[in-house]
Amino acid sequence: MADTIFTKIITGEIPCHRVYENEHVLAFLDINPISQGHTLVIPKEPAKTLDQLSDDSAEALGRSLPRIARAVLAATGATAFNVLQNNGLQAHQAVFHVHFHLIPKFDDGRTDAGLGIGWKPGALARDVGASLAKSIAARLTE
Repeated sequence: MADTIFTKIITGEIPCHRVYENEHVLAFLDINPISQGHTLVIPKEPAKTLDQLSDDSAEALGRSLPRIARAVLAATGATAFNVLQNNGLQAHQAVFHVHFHLIPKFDDGRTDAGLGIGWKPGALARDVGASLAKSIAARLTE
């Protein structure tokens, strides 16, 4: 995998405001935050997308994310937060190294701080859902 800004942050080539680090995970403040406390959580493993990440790194991220989220909420006074994780160009991924955004939301009337989401729900037909669920489940053993 080619070097990204995140691999350079992991090695210390590019400085950051670190908030958490262990053997597998690094968390630091986003330099272009959507809201105060916007934190990036990345694996040290250089995987481009979540599906390419090892089980060990995924487990470490899963253990770290709630702990970091609690710290961000406590430090900022935020009342809620979004977790955003994009995979691939079509999904708006800009840095091709797995990363999670913890984006605080504040209960202070501001509508311009934090993540805004447009969601257009569809419908899932029973037979289509049954077939798709069976197909996905079968591939979990691959």
